[in-house]
Amino acid sequence: MIRTLIGGLLGGFAMFMTGFLFWGTPLSALAMSRADETAGANLQAALAQALSPTGTGVYIIPDPATAQGTVLYGKGPVAQIFYNDGGFPVMDSGSLIGGLILSLVVGVVIALALRLVAGNFAGRARVILLFALAAVLWLHIGQAVFNHAPWTYILYLALSDFVALVAAGLIAAKLMEGKADGIGAS
Repeated sequence: MIRTLIGGLLGGFAMFMTGFLFWGTPLSALAMSRADETAGANLQAALAQALSPTGTGVYIIPDPATAQGTVLYGKGPVAQIFYNDGGFPVMDSGSLIGGLILSLVVGVVIALALRLVAGNFAGRARVILLFALAAVLWLHIGQAVFNHAPWTYILYLALSDFVALVAAGLIAAKLMEGKADGIGAS
């Protein structure tokens, strides 16, 4: 059990570092579209005017819940906006600490799940590859398919999460290798 916990924690740390590599470095520019400063300031002012009264939330613009909104939605442009009316620092230490804790917890959950998989490292590696692929296909690629989310961002997000999940799983599986591989093994 100790090897499982250590593997999960190290795998979780690998997930965190993978997230940093993909999202905390200039690589993240591959996923993002950018508006120039004037357009950004104008959009921010429009968001503050239009959405601050209703507050932080996820908005579909235009709202297709009305007849007029449905017509406007069909004409485009459309947006799904993750809106926070309070703002926060670009490098928010609170979210980094929370993200590290979440990564460690997810790493341990992955390790505990792999502990139940009978077999050796190769078998566990196949399981983590397939589950990571299934997860990103459903959770991320599904957003582009069902909600018309931008493919560039979605593919980058899916790749970053696939790499993170696989890294966590492979590290955990490798550290569990040893004594009696299989159900109930360390």
